[in-house]
Amino acid sequence: MQRLTQPQRKNVVLIGAGHAHVTVLREFGLSPVADASLTLISRGQHTPYSGMLPGLIAGDYRFEDIHIDTLPLTRFAGAQFYKDEAVGLDLSNRLVFCRGGARIPYDVLSIDIGSTPNTTGMPGAAEHAIPVKPIDGFLSRFEALLARTLAHKGRARVAVVGAGAGGVELILAVQHRLAQEMARAGFATNGLAFVLISATADILPAFPSAFRARFRALLAARGIVIITGTPVARIEAGRLLSDDGASIEANEILWATQAAPPSWLASTGLPLDQHGFLKVDETLRVVGRDDVFAAGDIISFAARGLPKSGVYAVRAGPVLADNLRRTVTGQSLRRFRPQRDALYLVSTGDRRAIGTRNGLTFGGAWAWRWKDWIDRRFMRQFKDLPEKRGAAG
Repeated sequence: MQRLTQPQRKNVVLIGAGHAHVTVLREFGLSPVADASLTLISRGQHTPYSGMLPGLIAGDYRFEDIHIDTLPLTRFAGAQFYKDEAVGLDLSNRLVFCRGGARIPYDVLSIDIGSTPNTTGMPGAAEHAIPVKPIDGFLSRFEALLARTLAHKGRARVAVVGAGAGGVELILAVQHRLAQEMARAGFATNGLAFVLISATADILPAFPSAFRARFRALLAARGIVIITGTPVARIEAGRLLSDDGASIEANEILWATQAAPPSWLASTGLPLDQHGFLKVDETLRVVGRDDVFAAGDIISFAARGLPKSGVYAVRAGPVLADNLRRTVTGQSLRRFRPQRDALYLVSTGDRRAIGTRNGLTFGGAWAWRWKDWIDRRFMRQFKDLPEKRGAAG
């Protein structure tokens, strides 16, 4: 009599709980794959949604509003949760090396770990600057900044380095929050000063001119000094030094320049672009591999350059989930087709926002409410988990 054997389940390992991977977990929970065993490796249980970070800083949201608890999400997906940090790969033997010493085998791997502070080679940054990425580390450092400012009775000069959307949104949120906290404590707010520093010739260089002009006017109206075309060469206690030797005084320095990929990727043997980001094809599969995928800030998309924005990581999630499922079940992959002109809504710290799409610029309290509705809708799908469907595969 012929013996029937069960097909061996394939280990699908997710490194990082980024915006795309939380969608993968949800999709696999909604429609499990019989032939797949899912594992999430993440250094923390709570993963932040970057789109709501400025609102948390400004005081509009609580911690739980902007964080996804991955423990119930992994349970919903029928996945294992491994609390650790990946630090290397063995592609030949299909192993993930973790900081705690574990070696986790995979058949299919997906990487969505975000980015790290781009302060490598910047003298003094480690000692005197507060990097925005990773977000979980930034939150505790911001609370310490707030405590120091209260201890100095509201006398502080805050500098934000980096004038992309993240840096502009951050300085407006920080200004709003510090002013609120100082007033609540009974301190004058005129001791607070803010400066935005950019290496580029203008703020928001990737955005339309009307959008830039609107933010320039707003920053000026809020009394925030803008310094452009000034690359920072060195950071010392209480000041930044530019390439030409100019000194910019600051008690607190927040680092919001474009972040860099984790350094350990360089030792994996995976293909990287000139900046160290993972090269992926139009299916989000790492170029030259049939068993490794990636999404989020760490990718270099082969079809065209994509901004390092959570907008594209969120959009990639359903395609990534589908292609992981198709890889396990032996089906052809689908392409990720990111939109050419994404909607951007940038908050201004006071429950208002300025937006742009298709060359149009608009703004007001209604734009913030729209952004708030979009963000809360995204978060609800990971908190109000629906009933599972039957396993496929």
